[in-house]
Amino acid sequence: AIDSVSNEIASDFSQVPIVLLDPRGQTFNQTLADELAAKDEIVMISGNYEGVDERVRKEMATITLSLGDFVMTGGDLGSMVIVDAVARRIPGVLGGEESGNMDSFSSYLLQYPQYTRPDNFNGSQVPSILLSGDHRKIEEWRRHQSLLLTMNNRPDLLDNADLSKEDSAFLLSQGWLANNRRI
Repeated sequence: AIDSVSNEIASDFSQVPIVLLDPRGQTFNQTLADELAAKDEIVMISGNYEGVDERVRKEMATITLSLGDFVMTGGDLGSMVIVDAVARRIPGVLGGEESGNMDSFSSYLLQYPQYTRPDNFNGSQVPSILLSGDHRKIEEWRRHQSLLLTMNNRPDLLDNADLSKEDSAFLLSQGWLANNRRI
């Protein structure tokens, strides 16, 4: 199958990543999605049931990826997840050029909460700052919310986040050192 695909590839096949989904692979993340999005073409190998022949993994795959610490019945859905994460990083796939740059994991922070209309939903209000029209305060609120969500849900991400002095001061004010985490 790989040999037949190599004849269909427009670019130099030796430069095309051959991605094998395998529980032994490195965990797929946003950084890898960005790297794969920079490639003109990608070949995906997704095995079923017991996987693929070990010789394919050793001799043909150039990158082995895992979606996490679980096993599925086949690699088809995993391949689709990777294709979706990679495709959305290609210019023109999303509505605005900056859309993907503000998503969770793009800056090692979880994205701030999103709100839509109506302003009041079952007694729960949109935060008033978001309705204020003060863009500077809205951006500050969003940044603080991202920091809080990351600190409380995925503190491991903060180890790689690019934190400003203001970010660090905010995290300190929220008890970050009390949680035995470094900033």
